[in-house]
Amino acid sequence: MVPNDSSAVVVSLEEQFQAKIDADIRIEPKDWMPDAYRKTLLRQISQHAHSEIVGMLPEGVWITRAPSLKRKQILLAKVQDEAGHGLYLYSAAETLGMSRDDMYEELHSGKAKYSSIFNYPSISWADVGAIGWLVDGAAILNQIPICRTSYGPYARAMVRICKEESFHQRQGFEVLLTLANGSPEQRAMAQDAINRWYWPSVMMFGPSDGESTHSEQSMRWKIKRFTNDELRQRFVDMVAEQIKVLGLDHPDKDLKWNEERGHYDFGPINWDEFWNVVKGNGPCNRERIETRRKAWEEGAWVREAAVAYAEKKKQREAAAAKSSAQAA
Repeated sequence: MVPNDSSAVVVSLEEQFQAKIDADIRIEPKDWMPDAYRKTLLRQISQHAHSEIVGMLPEGVWITRAPSLKRKQILLAKVQDEAGHGLYLYSAAETLGMSRDDMYEELHSGKAKYSSIFNYPSISWADVGAIGWLVDGAAILNQIPICRTSYGPYARAMVRICKEESFHQRQGFEVLLTLANGSPEQRAMAQDAINRWYWPSVMMFGPSDGESTHSEQSMRWKIKRFTNDELRQRFVDMVAEQIKVLGLDHPDKDLKWNEERGHYDFGPINWDEFWNVVKGNGPCNRERIETRRKAWEEGAWVREAAVAYAEKKKQREAAAAKSSAQAA
């Protein structure tokens, strides 16, 4: 049987593409790439962008209730950083051929996912510290390897994001350390926040490797550099040591150092809870999406005004250029 010429070309392109991946040559927007690679990146980058934007909400509610002006300034700067991260990532996703409006529509309709961690409520000031230390700490472990991901725009966006997330983690830890060294009530507040945010943070790395539908191919394409379980283990090990500095109790009563593995063994993860939240049934899923929809609708006049201003500016510049040409 004579092979179809077009099939041979596709095979050749795919082989060349994989050879570039294997040689750690970054893929750029105008390079040929398999449709599946493009779709995988669009899913991951847009989900990452959505997570940054929705992630502003649990902390944003504490800006006006921060305990001091200093705390208010720091938290405001952090929330602004998260907005910037979302914009960097939406820009990276747009290079793959999807418009930002389409990504917003998928988020608001519930079609697109974002990190399940942001569907939990922030009920005390200590939650701001727990989100910074645990949630941003988990995010850093996930995101630092993405600085070496195979897609150029995504990798470059992550460099600045990781630097800022590192500050966010330290800020969160400092909030908890202050509370842990405060009054008995403050110490109890810090412990309660850690107890509530620890396990959802462990779940942030996604399903176990045996249940992950995307990990194997993403590893082959070097979109991911480490598996979900590898990153989860790093997080568990990190928190196990850092919580000693806080002098607070670890939420995992089954945590135990394994000398043979050189890692901490940890207790069972409640995967039923994880999937329930992913499917939209978490404590704050509906509230988060409704807040984003409302912000989009109420911000329509700002977008329209910006477009009108840009058009008027363009017309003025064109008129000025025409006048200059006629004068010459």
